Amino acid sequence: MRVVLATRRSPLARAQTDSVRRALVDAGAQVEILELVTTGDRWSAEGGPTPDKGVFVKELEEALLDGRADLAVHSAKDLPADLPDDLAILATPRRADARDVLVGSGNGLDDLPHGARVATGSPRRSAQLLAERPDLEIVDIRGNVDTRLRKLGQGVADALVLAAAGLERLGLEPKGVSFLPADRFVPAPGQGTLAIEGRAERDDLRELLEPIADPDTRVCLEAERAVLRALGGGCREPIGAHCTVAGGRLDLRLFRSDDEVGTNARHGHLEGVAADPAGPAAEAAKLLADT
Repeated sequence: MRVVLATRRSPLARAQTDSVRRALVDAGAQVEILELVTTGDRWSAEGGPTPDKGVFVKELEEALLDGRADLAVHSAKDLPADLPDDLAILATPRRADARDVLVGSGNGLDDLPHGARVATGSPRRSAQLLAERPDLEIVDIRGNVDTRLRKLGQGVADALVLAAAGLERLGLEPKGVSFLPADRFVPAPGQGTLAIEGRAERDDLRELLEPIADPDTRVCLEAERAVLRALGGGCREPIGAHCTVAGGRLDLRLFRSDDEVGTNARHGHLEGVAADPAGPAAEAAKLLADT
């Protein structure tokens, strides 16, 4: 079988796609890579107003719909809450570490001096940082992981917040890294998870991807995306949702803020059953409702 994989051109996107490519080749497929530049990539490089939902996946989904690609590999946190009608997530490989990391302070956030400058391009991370440490100065930063680390080295900030999974997948080990606890710094919905998207009717591709599909990861992604959908959010909203599964039960940690400066920041904790991952979504929306 010939399979065309669509991906963004960033080093992290290519590394993620290559892991899927290797699995498909092992399954006997002939794989071609289609590299695309998304609206989100251009925004990240050039600046401008905050992008709308789905800008990091729009061009990849267009390639799926017009037949240029069979599959697209996404960071699941980039996907909007609702997919186009003809598309679906066909597989989710085992999740990597979902936590955020602080680069530049090996002893954690509490060790940063008063008024320290912390770089992030995420409204969620900004809100969580300021909810914990209102004295911090948030520095907006964009670009791929290497670019952000280089800017940190050039002194644009005292510390930088990144996803642990991105560093892991790129094989990067910068100095002064500390993990931010997921109960206080709740990750974005889908963080650390790869979502392999394709046309909904392609059962042949689902079967091909089955060796790398992880059921627990799929359950958690469905739960987190159900929360995102219930809250009406996207990848640029200050919303966190992190699920873990054990013994048929799911544990869901939640975060929401009114804005990126941490106004009315609130946390939540819900439990549910793995057989119904979308079950807690309505309760989560009520729990995190504006007050």
